[in-house]
Parts: sequence; C-alpha cells; structure tokens
Amino acid sequence: METARPTLIAIDGRSGSGKSTFATSLAQHLAESSPVAILRLEDLYHGWHGLADAQLLYTEFLPALIAGQTVAYPTWDWAADAVGAERSFTPTNILIIEGVGALNDQAREYIDFGIWLEAPEDFRRERALARDGQTYRPFWSTWAEQEQAYLQSNTPASNADLQVNTSEISDPLLTLRTLGHFLPQKLTERLGWEETAPHRPVWRQSYQAPMDVAALFEQLTKHLPHAALLESTSQHLDDPLGRNRFSILAFSTESHPPTLTATQSGTFIALGSARLRLGQNFFDSLGALWPTNHQLLSAYPLPLWVGYLGYELKREVRASNISAVIAAGTTRADAQFFAPDTIVVVDHQLNQMHLHSINNPAAPISILLGNPPEDRESSMLPVPTFTCADSAEGYQQKILRAQHEIYEGNTYEVCLTTELTAKVNDFDPFEAYCRMRLSSPAPFAHYLRIADLEVASMSPERFLALSQDAQLRAEPIKGTRKRGMDEDSDLALKHDLATHPKDRAENIMIVDLLRNDLSHFAVPGSVRVTRLCSVESYATVHQMVSTIDATLRDPQLAAAALREAFPPGSMTGAPKLSTMNILDELEEHRARGLYSGAVGYLGADGAADFSVVIRTLVCDRLEDQSWRLSLGLGGAITADSDPQDEWDEVITKSRGVLQSLGASFPHTTTAV
Repeated sequence: METARPTLIAIDGRSGSGKSTFATSLAQHLAESSPVAILRLEDLYHGWHGLADAQLLYTEFLPALIAGQTVAYPTWDWAADAVGAERSFTPTNILIIEGVGALNDQAREYIDFGIWLEAPEDFRRERALARDGQTYRPFWSTWAEQEQAYLQSNTPASNADLQVNTSEISDPLLTLRTLGHFLPQKLTERLGWEETAPHRPVWRQSYQAPMDVAALFEQLTKHLPHAALLESTSQHLDDPLGRNRFSILAFSTESHPPTLTATQSGTFIALGSARLRLGQNFFDSLGALWPTNHQLLSAYPLPLWVGYLGYELKREVRASNISAVIAAGTTRADAQFFAPDTIVVVDHQLNQMHLHSINNPAAPISILLGNPPEDRESSMLPVPTFTCADSAEGYQQKILRAQHEIYEGNTYEVCLTTELTAKVNDFDPFEAYCRMRLSSPAPFAHYLRIADLEVASMSPERFLALSQDAQLRAEPIKGTRKRGMDEDSDLALKHDLATHPKDRAENIMIVDLLRNDLSHFAVPGSVRVTRLCSVESYATVHQMVSTIDATLRDPQLAAAALREAFPPGSMTGAPKLSTMNILDELEEHRARGLYSGAVGYLGADGAADFSVVIRTLVCDRLEDQSWRLSLGLGGAITADSDPQDEWDEVITKSRGVLQSLGASFPHTTTAV
C-alpha cells in the first residue's frame, strides 16, 4: 500500500530565535485536525561542532521522509560526549522539522512551507541561555560561528515562505493564523487549516455627506501611517461617464495593517515584522489572492487593498529590470498596497456617506462623521526649488534620437519623460495636495500615505477600471494644450487640439494598443471604442481622451488583465515592449518609480479602479527626516514632432503642480 506523502513544514533560525517553542505551539494547533510529528534537528547534532555533519545527514534522509518512510540515525550522548544509541523516526500526515539548518538550500525542494525566525543577537543569547542555563554558556561562541558559516553557504531566510522577528512578535502562531487567509490553497487543504476571514470591513453606518471631503479626511487620518483619499475634485465639470460620483476615504487605525509589497526579490504580505512570501512575480501572486468574492454585490466601491503599481513592474511583461532608487542606498518597493480596516465612501450624487469598519468604530470616528468639519484651513508650505533631470537642449536631442528609432521602424510613438526633483527639510504633502485640488481639479485625484511615502496627485487619466460585473474600461489621454488667456483664445486652442492630425494620430495609436491589451482576456467581440479623441478641459490644460470598453472573460482573470494592460500604454508608446526598451536607453536607465504607474484600489468583489500617475508630486521622507519631492513629466514623440513644441508641452504639464506650490519650472538651457 502506498504511503501518503506527508506535508513538511521547516522552522529555521539561529539559536534563541524561538524555534522550539513555536514548533510545539504549531504542532498542538495542527494536531486538532491531523496527526503531527516533530523532528528536532538538535537530535542530529553530534557535539558542539556537529552542525555541518547534521546538515548532511538531514539532507540524506529527506527523500525517505517525503516518501513517508521510517528513518534511523545515531544520537549523541551529551553526558559521555560520544555517539549514543540509534533512534528511528516515522513521519505522519504533517511533519514539522525544527532546528538550525531546516531550510538549507539542498532541503528546500522538499519543504512545503518554510519559516525563518529571527531576532537581535542579544535577545537570542539571553533567551537561549535562560533556557539551557550553564550547559550552553561555554559553547555559545563556538555554536554561533558554525551558524554563521551555515548562513554564508546557505540562504535559509530567502528560502522561507514566512519570516518573523520574534523579538517584536510575542506570538508567531497568532501571526501565522492571521496570515492564514493568504496561504496557498493547496497548503491549507493539506494542513486542514481553517481559513480565516479576510481583513475586510463589515460594520456599516450611514451619514449625510460632508461639505469638505479633504477636511474630513485630515481629521480622521492625521496621525495614521496608512491612509488614502481617492476622489474626483472636478465635480463642477460635465460628467457623462459618472466619474465624479464617489470619493473614497480608506485608512487603517492599526499601526501595522497587512501590506502587499512587490520588490525584485519577490511579492510579500507583511504584518508588522512578519513577512509571508507569496511568489516571485507580483501579478501572478495577486491572481492567487484577488478577487476573494466576485459574487459580493455593493452599490459603491469597497476597497480590499489600496496602493500603487510602480512603473518598474514592467519587468513582469518582459521589459528590462531597473531598481527604483530614491536616495543613496534606499530603494522603493515596485508595488505596495495596504488593507484598510475603515472605509468611508461619499456618494456625491445622493449626498450620502457610508462608513464600513472591521469593528464598531471608536466613538470619536462616529462623532466626527456625524458632525464633519465644514472647511479646512490652509497652512504654510515652503517653496521648493526644483532641478530637472534634462536640459531643454538635452531633452530635444533625445527627441531626435526617438525619431530616428521611428524612422528605423523600431517604434511608432515614444512617450519620453523627464523628472523634476527637490529636497526640502520641512514639508506637508497633504497641504500640497489640498492646494493642488483647489487649483487643478481632476476626475482621478488621489492622496496616498504609506509610511514614509506620500503621493499627491491631480491625475486626469484613468488607467483601468473593472466593475463587479466584469466590465473593463481604459481611458487613455494623448494630446495636450494649455488653457487660453480669454474665451476666444481658449476655444481656439481647444479646436486646434481636437483637429490637429498629430494629436489625433498619437491618441489613435494608443487606442489601438489598448484594444489589443484588453482583448487578451476579454469576451471575443466585446472590445469597443466608446469615445474616440474627445477633448476634456481642466483648470490648466485641454486633453484629448478616448474610452475603450470590454467584458472580462472570467472574473478570476482580473489580475491577469491588469498585468496585460500594464504599464499604461499612454506612458510607453507603441509597440509597448520595444518602445519601453528604447525608453530605458533614452532616459539613461533612470527609474520612473510611481510616475507612469498607477494608483488605486482592488475590491473584494473583483472591482478595481486605477488612475495613471501623472500630474503627481511623489514625496519620500528620507532618513534625516527631510523630504525628496519628484514630479515626472513627458509627452508622446511621433515622426512629425517638433522638439521645441514638445519641450514647451513638458513645461505646460508642470504648471498645475508647480503653481500650487508657488514654485516655477527650473531654468534650463534653451536649444538654438
């Protein structure tokens, strides 16, 4: 009779990190639903110099354990300081392997779920010596040296699915159970693990809509490290597509909510100092955990995750890999989302406000929602001095190089960008956002705060929306004119944009690109262009906008559809892949970061809405508590682009953000 394959869980970490206690607690919990056995690797250590030999022995009999076979090994008689009696071990349905070396590189292929426990050396030493007393004290350094040699030749922390700092988390098992909803389904089925409910607000209360959404948001979230305001600040403008109806206030009242993060080393769910690895690629990992319930119905948006997709995620659609460096020795995550525990949705059409919370919210929140502030007082803001990554002459030379690529047939359209940066000691990104929302209203405005990153945006462009009934919508912008000084000149500029062959060609090329992007996971025949080359007017610019709609073939393909459309085609050009490679060279391999990416939310019902990160001030708080401010700018280059006109367009696009800050476009050399 064939023996069922046991499920192997490995718990590794240096001495004193809490492996033994955690293994015992985990075994007791899992034993409620399935037989569990613990193999403690300390039984394989032959003396205080036996770590390396124990690794070899452990690795040799792992294939037998995975086959469910009994293994035998010699023990060590610590009193006699010699080899002792032989011991046999038989695995059960679930086998927990605990000890230094459990996640060594050779063992990893056999392990179903790996856990790495870590803690500062002083913390570990104190705990280990308190446990083993004087027996261990003379050999602490000897054993520590062997552990260091093990770590130099193996990567157990990288091999782990879950990393936990036990000096900051007193109950790793509780943390694992909290993260249980995000474990792979095959693993939870093997473990008989009872899936926990997702981190989703369920308590509901309704109020009258506030006069000033920003004032309410500031009062609710002023001291919270994770918060987002997604709103339309252009409610006075015509809204044929219903984009101005809802504003979303999403935040966590906890200091460490669950966060979903993508870096070059993988995709992770973090909860405080615990980090659960989901996989290498972000969009593949996202597809395994979202949507959670596409049959959930709601009359308004209810975010499950709120955050951003950085442009450098382009590596997942076969483009080159660039690290997003924000300061010396500091990189930013390529994607980052947090799970809000409190959501307030303002319905401007019905003049209603709906509160959703995980628990009955604290009294101050309810009182404030019932009596929201009517308006907000502005505060002082230092005027930043920006520098530009390109001179006027340098940018125009790059335009000529882009046109050469077009003449060579390597691309049709190149969305060339540059960056303004500034460093200021004292800055209030939310104050900057409030100034921007007054001076430059936009349908996809957003303010995002995730720890030391704050984003203030007046984006006029939707990247991709997905409704709960699987309807996809993209609204690319291509073509810009500044507003006129009076009504006649303004109408003339608007007419020029609407009829100019170059602008229409730019827009139509991106429409074609997005039709192709959406078609990959759409119901055949459902892709349609609802609007083509319409002109929308904003406070500082006129923009040419098109709308492409489609029906998603299967709700479970939501993450795949998001990947196929990323990065936004209006920020790359066409064809997308070859043009992104050309852009890397033209932009001197400078990471765009959030700029050219997307900010928005993912709903538990499968709905999502993301705006393109343009007209956006990205604010990073540095280690010295100063702020690095960045503003990405650019435009589409075609064969008939005029370099001077394109540079003028870059300056035009900067005005909305810079004027709200009292800043000006930096002086650059003008081409002759």
